Amino acid sequence: MFTASNGYCGISVIQRMDATTCLKSLLLAISQYRNNRSATNASQLQRQIDDMSGVKCGRLLVSGQVLPSECLSGLVELVGDPNTSPALTGTIISLLAQLAASDDESREALHSSYNLTGTLASVIHCNSATPREPVVLQCLQVLQRLTYSMRIPHCTRYMDELIAFLIQHVQSPNEDVTMPCLGVLANLCRSNLFVQTHVKSLSHVKAFYRKLINFLAHSSLTVVVFALSILASLTLNEEVGEKLFHAKNIHQTFQLIFNIIVNGDGTLTCKYAVDLLVDLLKNPKVADYLTRYEHFSLCLSQVLGLLHGKDPDSAAKVLELLVSLCSVPGLRMQLCQTVLRAPGPRLQALAKKEAQGRAVVPEPGLALLQWASLPLEGPETCYLQALLLFAELFEEVNVSLPSGSAQAFLDLLLPVLLGLLQVPCTLLSELQMQVSQQLSSQLCVSQVELLLSSSHMDTGFSCPASSSDLSQVGAEVVLKVLQLMSRFKQLVRDMETSFYRILQDQRMVTPLSLALASDHREHVQTALQILLEAAPLPDFPTIILGECIAANNAYRHREVELSMQSPPTLGMSLVPLTAHPPSSSPQSVHNLIEKLQGSMQLQEQVKDVRVSEIMDVYEQKICALASKEGRLQDLLEAKALALSQADRLIAQYRCQRAQAEAEARKLASLLKEAERRKEELHGELSTRMLEAEGAKADIKQLLQHNTRLQADSQEHQSLKGSYNELLHRYNECERMFKELQTAHISLNKQADTLRKQNESLKLHQDRLLTQLAEQDEQIKGLDSDLQERGGEILDLQQELKRQDEQSRERERERKDMEVSIDMLRTELNKTELARKDASIKASSLELQKSQLEAKLQKKEEELSKHSQMIAMIHSLSSGKLKNETVNLSL
Repeated sequence: MFTASNGYCGISVIQRMDATTCLKSLLLAISQYRNNRSATNASQLQRQIDDMSGVKCGRLLVSGQVLPSECLSGLVELVGDPNTSPALTGTIISLLAQLAASDDESREALHSSYNLTGTLASVIHCNSATPREPVVLQCLQVLQRLTYSMRIPHCTRYMDELIAFLIQHVQSPNEDVTMPCLGVLANLCRSNLFVQTHVKSLSHVKAFYRKLINFLAHSSLTVVVFALSILASLTLNEEVGEKLFHAKNIHQTFQLIFNIIVNGDGTLTCKYAVDLLVDLLKNPKVADYLTRYEHFSLCLSQVLGLLHGKDPDSAAKVLELLVSLCSVPGLRMQLCQTVLRAPGPRLQALAKKEAQGRAVVPEPGLALLQWASLPLEGPETCYLQALLLFAELFEEVNVSLPSGSAQAFLDLLLPVLLGLLQVPCTLLSELQMQVSQQLSSQLCVSQVELLLSSSHMDTGFSCPASSSDLSQVGAEVVLKVLQLMSRFKQLVRDMETSFYRILQDQRMVTPLSLALASDHREHVQTALQILLEAAPLPDFPTIILGECIAANNAYRHREVELSMQSPPTLGMSLVPLTAHPPSSSPQSVHNLIEKLQGSMQLQEQVKDVRVSEIMDVYEQKICALASKEGRLQDLLEAKALALSQADRLIAQYRCQRAQAEAEARKLASLLKEAERRKEELHGELSTRMLEAEGAKADIKQLLQHNTRLQADSQEHQSLKGSYNELLHRYNECERMFKELQTAHISLNKQADTLRKQNESLKLHQDRLLTQLAEQDEQIKGLDSDLQERGGEILDLQQELKRQDEQSRERERERKDMEVSIDMLRTELNKTELARKDASIKASSLELQKSQLEAKLQKKEEELSKHSQMIAMIHSLSSGKLKNETVNLSL
């Protein structure tokens, strides 16, 4: 059954076949036209180009395949050929303009792979005499698209002629050519130091500045933006720029730029206005002026309102402007308060309404959230800028705003971020496996070793790190490679071992210190992540890293101080490291032994003391001895570690001192060379002044001659045209002669400098040979010191063995004491039990005694009663009975 997906696949295959057929026909027509430039072949080629314009194959043409590449190369070659007919050239340029307007990738490919910029510049140069030709206008329009946000090297073909053409026709009254010339010139001057220097070196640059300033009053906002952009690129850091962007005028400039962004003529004008404001914010003075701009809040609200209902390209430029505003601290706080203000239930209701109907809402935060939640298949620039803006805003929330101020907005943002992370998380493991299959530990180690051994990396920690661009870039690349190794250390064979071995290399101190002292927070964060993994390693040079960071800070502080002084002085202070040798503690050991003996004597003297008190004394003494023994062992280990660290620091200090002396000698030679160069330049300056005076006299004579020629020209009106043409050629030849003369002089100077450098290199080689001999002697001395240290280490090992024997003897004595203490404890327990039994028996006997005494008393009472009764009975009886009673009583 034929489904919809099968239908779409069939349509795409048919379109691809049509595009391939068109490309083959186009390539055939190009080759036929090259071989025979007839009208028939030209019309056939033009028809094929028209067919290609109707087929949507922009991505196919810049895909890098062989057939599209040959077609584009042939078309660009025909455009640059002056023998091509103007009509055909215009048709080809229209097709190339269509490709350049499709996307940024096609534009980049046309510029870098096919050199379309140089070809169009050559076409303009060939038709510079007729600037109103349609071909010239087409070339200017395509150049404006190609050069936008693209850095054009000054070595591009016909670049000087193109700049001269643009400046000439910017000052011409022809308004049809003025606007595209301004646009192309604004693109070339932006962030391109070579073009800026070339324009500033022109003789009529002041007249060009005046013309640009006059354009600021133009009726077209596009022309105004172009003129402001060129002026900002050329004069922002110069005297003209300080006057133009002064505090008195800057507020009007801000108002003009914001009006153009909000109410511009179109997308192109808004893009250039945003780029202009982004470039102005890079100047600290202008950024400070914008923080004090009274209408900034209103302008910011209007700019945030542009996020609603805009196409992705326009929204991306607005987001780029907002991200650049975040680079200014005061503006970032205000932007954060505006975007992330807590609207409460209203924000939740609007979010629900947006989720249901996707309607346009007036909240800037929700509009920003909508751009950040675009699908990953869409335009990546837009949602990347939105996510970058969110990162800046929430960083400001963490720094300055109270906690919980953005809680309502976070509840909406977190689901969006989690949804965006679902697809990358599923692909992350596959990507890691693919990368791990191609990556090897040897490759990473070789790259890091190559960078660390480079001459641009400063390895000495006593001297401050170099602030050159090569050192910074080298340090960044080293940290990036280490970060990559850290991520794949569990996936690639031998990657973990190589990673930790590199981290313990002392040469890693320089890139880490440079990154930790960097102005970019990404570099600082990367260095801190690597430092967290390197710090627990045993041989990581922590002390050297601290010294290097301190030296960098001191060097920066010294640079600030020297920049305020006049004349500057060179100096460098070196703080020596001192290591205290560990002190032995035999006295404390002897004291402990004497105390132990004293305690044993005390045991013999106090035999008459109670057993419980003696046990308490012994327990306290044993605890004290155990704690003192532990402290003594810790002290011994600490002293041994301090001794090894001291040896290491002494070796590092000697190496540091040798490096410092070598650098001091190098600085002295550089100072002498600078003084000699200064004297030479002074002599050259005097000769130049004499030449300038002679040139002034020549100029006066030329001016007089010019006046005579003007008088002759008034007399000979008929020869005026030919005379002007000859004069123009004469000026061109004279300019070329002067350029060649200056080039000749510069080449002579370069030859002299090379000769001097050769001599200085020979002297430097001799010095290096002497230094190598000195270093050999130092190495021999170090070997002898090492042997002496070996003997000392053997003595220390013998001393350690003696102390171990003493500790074993003390251990045996302690065990004997424990045995005797256990025996005393058992005897004490026995006597305590006997005492308890005796006390129990005594108490029972006393109880029996008291009971018997009570019984005896009762018996005595009964006996007394009986005796009384007997006495009464005997008193009544006879005497015989009395005698018996008496006997009984007795």
